[in-house]
Amino acid sequence: MPELPEVETVRRGLTKSVVGQTITEIEIRYFKIIVGNVQEFRDRLLGATITDIGRRAKYLLFHFDNGWTMVSHLRMEGRYQLRAEKSEFDKHVHVIFSLSNGQYLAYRDVRKFGKMQLVPRGSELNLKSIAALGPEPLTPEYTSEALRAGLSERRKSIKATLLDQHVVSGLGNIYADEVLWQSRINPQEPANNLSATQLTTLYQAINTEIKRAIDAGGTTVHSYVNADGQKGTFQGQLQVYQHTGEACPRCGNSIAKIKVAGRGTHYCPVCQPLNS
Repeated sequence: MPELPEVETVRRGLTKSVVGQTITEIEIRYFKIIVGNVQEFRDRLLGATITDIGRRAKYLLFHFDNGWTMVSHLRMEGRYQLRAEKSEFDKHVHVIFSLSNGQYLAYRDVRKFGKMQLVPRGSELNLKSIAALGPEPLTPEYTSEALRAGLSERRKSIKATLLDQHVVSGLGNIYADEVLWQSRINPQEPANNLSATQLTTLYQAINTEIKRAIDAGGTTVHSYVNADGQKGTFQGQLQVYQHTGEACPRCGNSIAKIKVAGRGTHYCPVCQPLNS
């Protein structure tokens, strides 16, 4: 699943390519991608111009000049493609926006889990799924105190807590494993049992890791590419994720893989012991 750095990379690329373009036609091949009335979706966007593309955590926010915002969640495999010819799109492309410059912006999703929803501009942050999100890294709202307060209320594992998006948003399986390794925190440690030192280290690690990943264009482990079809490069900097059995870069012991919150979890049993 694309995490915050990947979605931010997509946002930046699309901003350069499609902001200022008007929607001249919309072809919807798989109606279930659209939340709400499909005909209204088409009618409201035809003739509208993209004025800006924002982001909240893993959600893309396409703002239009007619007062509507398209909220787009890529889910597991969703991606946007910009092409000069419709013939370049395969069977996994489900929505195609024709643009006023003659190009085509398509949404491709092998698993068909992604969603698009139109809402009046200014109300997007009030959507139930977005309103429930915690503060995201690299923003003024994400403070060490906010992190401490959020974790103090949760007894489940720190890995599960990072994944549920309520205390801090934007981290998925890859970056949760990486920041916990950076912080020397066992992924099974109860979230409300972290020491003051661990909290400080984790707060800083989340900001640092997310910024580094954004600067590297995201992480491509499976299928992620940006709107131009380019892979991210941060996978070369991952320390534990998908390094099962390899030597820990810090202590030399073997990286282990276990299941936490139903997700494959990579960590160093020596560097990341449970708190006593």
